[in-house]
Formats: sequence, C-alpha cells, structure tokens
Amino acid sequence: MSRLLWQPQAKQAEFLCRFEDEALYGGAAGGGKSDALVIEALRQVDIPWYRALILRKTVPQLTELIDKSRRYYAAFPQAKYSESGRFWTFPSGARIFFCSMQHPRDWFRYQGLAYDYIAFDELTHFSWEEYSYMFSRNRASGPGTRVYIRATANPGGVGHNWVKARFITAGAPGETVWEEFSITSPEGVQKRRRSRIFIPSTVFDNDALLKNDPDYLSRLAALPENDRRALLYGDWDSFSGQVFTAWRNDPAAEGKNSHVLAPFPVPESWKILRGFDFGYSKPFSVGWYAVDHDGRLYRIRELYGCTGTPNEGVRWEPGRIAREISLIEKDDPNLKGRFIRGIADPSIFDESRGESVAAMMEREGIFFDRGDNSRIAGKMQVHNRLEFDEKGVPMLYVFSTCRHFIRTFPALIYSSSNVEDVDTAGEDHIYDELRYICMERPLNPAAKRYERPVFDPLSTD
Repeated sequence: MSRLLWQPQAKQAEFLCRFEDEALYGGAAGGGKSDALVIEALRQVDIPWYRALILRKTVPQLTELIDKSRRYYAAFPQAKYSESGRFWTFPSGARIFFCSMQHPRDWFRYQGLAYDYIAFDELTHFSWEEYSYMFSRNRASGPGTRVYIRATANPGGVGHNWVKARFITAGAPGETVWEEFSITSPEGVQKRRRSRIFIPSTVFDNDALLKNDPDYLSRLAALPENDRRALLYGDWDSFSGQVFTAWRNDPAAEGKNSHVLAPFPVPESWKILRGFDFGYSKPFSVGWYAVDHDGRLYRIRELYGCTGTPNEGVRWEPGRIAREISLIEKDDPNLKGRFIRGIADPSIFDESRGESVAAMMEREGIFFDRGDNSRIAGKMQVHNRLEFDEKGVPMLYVFSTCRHFIRTFPALIYSSSNVEDVDTAGEDHIYDELRYICMERPLNPAAKRYERPVFDPLSTD
C-alpha cells in the first residue's frame, strides 16, 4: 500500500517548477527551503548516470539534510545510503551526494567531477568564488539529463552581499533575469544566455509548520529587531551580524529617518571632500562628500573600481584612477570649479617598494592628505554619523545615485577574529574610504549634539 511521504505547499511548488538555470528560494526562516532542495534532487534518479550534489558549508550542518533524505527517499525502498561516503545510490545507478565546502579553496576537491544538479543550502554561507566555481562542475553526466543549480538562503552571512545583488535586487521576485555572454569559438562569436530567479518564501507560506508549531511565530517575533526583520519578514537590509544596524534606506521617507536622499544641487558655500581607498585586484573606491554648515556629510558622487563580479577589482594603475577622478571633477556640476580636499588611506604614501601610489596620482594633478586609519575609532565615527536625532535627521546622507555604497555598506558584517571590527574579507572598500572622511571630522554621539537648528536636507537655501 503506497503512502504520501511529501506534498509541496504552494510556494515550494512554484520553486520546484521553475525552468531557470539558477533559482534561489526562501529569504526568511520557516519557508520549507531545505525540504524543497532535497526533494528536487530526486527529479532525475531514474537516469543511471545522473549525479546530484547537495552542499552545506560544514559537515555537521549536513545532518539535518541527510535526516530529511532518510525520510523522503524511503519512497525508493531499494535505494542505499553510504554512511562513509554520505551519498545515496538508487536502483538505476543514479547517485545523490551530500558534501561540504568548509575550508578555503575546498571547491578544488570537486575538480574534474560533473553534477547535473547542484544545490546550495544556506547560500549566504558561501563566497561568490565558491559558488561560481561550481558552474564548471555543473554539467551533464550523460545524455538526456537536465543541468541546473538551486539554492536556499536567509539574509546574513559572508555571502549576503553578492547573493542579494545576484538574486534579490537583480529583478523583481518571481521575475526571470537573463544574462548574456559572448563566446569566441572556431566558428566565430556566439551569443549565450543564462537565467536566474528569486522565489521568496517566509514562515507565512508554510501552513504545515504553523499548524504543527503555532508558537514558532512568537519565537521569531521575540528575536532582536534586525534578526526579526530578516528571519520573520525576509528583510535583506537587516540580519544577524550586521555592523551598521542603524542604516535605513526608505525611498518614501524624504530625508527623515532614512540615510538615502535624491540628488540636489550642492550650495556653493559647502565644502567638498574626496575619500579614497586604493585597490588593484580588489576594488578601489573614491567618494565625494559635501559638508554643510552643521558638519553633516552628503555622499554626492562615487567611483567604484569593480568589474561587476563581487569584490573583483578592475586592475587600474594609479595614474588611470587619477585621470578618471580629474574628468569627473571637471564634469560633475556639484564638483566643477570647486576646491576639493582629498583624504586617503595612509598606505598609498608607502615608498618601500618604489614610487608610491600617491606620487603616481600627484603626477596627474590629484592630491591626497593622509587619513587616520584607526579602525575601531573610525567605526565608531561612522556609527555616530548614522544616528538619527529627535527629528529623524542623521549626520550622514547618501545620494540615491551612489548605488555601490547602498549595495555594499548595509551588508558589512563583524570579523570572526576581532569582534569589534568589520570583516575585511568582504567588500569593505567603500566603508574604509568613508572611515577616513569621518575621522577627519569626528563627532560626538547624537545625545551630545544638535544644540542648534539643523540643516533641512530638503531645502538647498
């Protein structure tokens, strides 16, 4: 007598029927994410050469997934599980592997292997390098198989920033995003496309969980604010481990209780500062800041040297960066004709290995003063500027056109080795450049400020 082992709920069914090359499912706690990944792996087990790979960051984290597979794969009574190898072999000969990628460059363990289906559970625990390397392992094991990648995620973790950029903000939820590539072959240039999609799901989409454990909602609601916003509502601007929890980007706020503003003409009487953090294989960052008469900063323009691949630099030599800075300052209406003071990472003045970065830029007419690189003090100055006063006005605004700041800054997480500092393994280049500017104009916390009327950011008078 047959029995039903599993039946998808509406959101899970939506995820399972997608055609895209890559699909991310979830974005909050309790949406039935892991179940969907484990079930999806069964789709082609009737094909003898089919191979599937389900990944978690560490081996202990695989336990829950393997337990789910024991329950659901019971539909195939002749399937055998190898405890030592952590894989299932099905009657056809197809196999599903449960593996980890815990240590740096562990992805090379999969070199030369082929998997028709690759699944990442909790994708934000992985780096972009780990995820993208597995594209090369995602290939047909034999004729007639479907080749694709699936993943689940909650906000937060070392991969938060790139996962958000690739899936969350790349298109509307449920909208297919197409990426086009040009390939030069012996037959000439060919065009190829890949597709990806984000299918959001929260605990409210999991009727079975809410029926079995109605108090789970209460436990999620009792979490600290940022964790609650991330895990209960799927807010990708809030998550556990986030450094700058005060950051707010509300397009409807019009400058009150939000750090993002629409661009406006900068008054002639305001000072202009230019921050710089050099990078070559990693991105460089240049940010221009207007300073009003109350000392408030406005990030009004940026130049970010990234290839488009997360945390990968464009490899511009210092002279080229300087020439691009010069062009921007001659062209931008808010910068043209003004005196601009540059403040940069002190390391650009290092002459121990030859001519310094600063000297190479000076030859192009771009000058910088040494910034204060005190990391913890600098972080506190950024915190101070993010605080809102009783009127909802902060000491740092960012123009909505500064898309790289808005993309990378909220995703900064704490270091695992220095719990007071920002993790330097992520895209912290814009943050570093901001630190140098903030340390140039240090502030007290909000409670000790605002003893006189503040500038209205909605007025340029």
